[in-house]
Amino acid sequence: MTDAEEGQAYAGTAEGQGPVVIDEELARHIERKREELLEKFEIPDAFPGAVLEEAEARTEDIESEIRSEVDERRDLRELTTWTTDPIDAQDFDDAISVEKREDGYVLWVHIADVTHYVTPETATWQEAKQRGNTVYLPAYTIHMLPPTLAETVCSLVPEEDRLAHTVEMYLDGETLSYEEIDIYKSVIRSDERLTYSQAEKRLDDPDAPLHEECTLVHELADRMHEIRKEDGSLVLNPRRDRAHTIIEECMLKANKAVTHELMWNRGVEAMYRVHPQPTPDEWDKALQEIQELDGVSIPAENWDDPRKAVNATLEQAPSRQLGKIQWAVMKVMPRARYMADPFGGHHALNFEIYGHFTSPIRRLSDLVDHWIVHSNDVPADLDALCSHASDRQKAAEQCEREYRQFLEEVGIDPQAVNNRGLEVEEHDAEE
Repeated sequence: MTDAEEGQAYAGTAEGQGPVVIDEELARHIERKREELLEKFEIPDAFPGAVLEEAEARTEDIESEIRSEVDERRDLRELTTWTTDPIDAQDFDDAISVEKREDGYVLWVHIADVTHYVTPETATWQEAKQRGNTVYLPAYTIHMLPPTLAETVCSLVPEEDRLAHTVEMYLDGETLSYEEIDIYKSVIRSDERLTYSQAEKRLDDPDAPLHEECTLVHELADRMHEIRKEDGSLVLNPRRDRAHTIIEECMLKANKAVTHELMWNRGVEAMYRVHPQPTPDEWDKALQEIQELDGVSIPAENWDDPRKAVNATLEQAPSRQLGKIQWAVMKVMPRARYMADPFGGHHALNFEIYGHFTSPIRRLSDLVDHWIVHSNDVPADLDALCSHASDRQKAAEQCEREYRQFLEEVGIDPQAVNNRGLEVEEHDAEE
């Protein structure tokens, strides 16, 4: 449920830890501030009644509807498939399958088929267009799609048949480049829902279910990660654990495959992700700031390629300086935007063309690209959609930033809240 460019954070309870406890007065203060920020950034919280009614209707008789779709789709229910998400994830919109073959790998990334339920003529689609994305505040989520829909038929829950949009990739055994890409509607059945912590344990336990599959996909993901770095992709979080690396690399590979299909095979407009590069002077400023940090040294052989210089420095730098290095880079990075024209590429990832496909529950861009992939029908207002989605993402990030600053001001650690959630301390009636 994440990609290398932005990632995502879910508010809730971390494994093995209880929530952050606050008193009622502080809880009311936090609620007032949250409402104030949502109004400031024009982020709607409640859904209109018509949207809720429509979503409720689409969740009726799920099993019957899925059975009626089986003959029209590829039946992948016998394929070993699983999801990996944060422990408190409320919906599971991506799952993976993998096989090693004599000449390479086959990687399947299955994405919830949201556009089967949310189409351009629906009220839910229009509401998603306005919202642009899901907003993740510490311990509070404002959804793009009604939870009634997102957490039921659009969630790839284990041991239940679900409709999916599958990206099937045949990868060369040496280069891991695409030998073949196939994108199609499917029916899947997830074998298990893993948390990131559980996925780590499966990798370590040879006797655990899915151990072989997790080991194989980590082998693949780790190689994809190293090749991406060698090619010049910027990696600002080099010490990410194995489970996150698996999901990050598999989602990147699927997003890139879909973009390849849209642009090179079909030549159609879509919601592409374009990230301009900093000027040479801006990069020099960032590298100089990094070089002056105590205990940090940029390897001399990497100075001519700023992205590789940052990667190499992050791998060697003391942990206490990682945040400062990352911030020095982020300060000079232009904002990535959605555009109908993909050319210009994605500088941070060093991808010639890139777009989003793997999170249609939480991003308008992915929802629209699902529709285009399936129908080849490009919305007439695509340019406006790209601009609006970019603006709403910026608003969401600013809202989250100000909310986190506020929590710090009232003595609460936003990261602890993000990981563990909030709980209001209860008092006895006599008190």
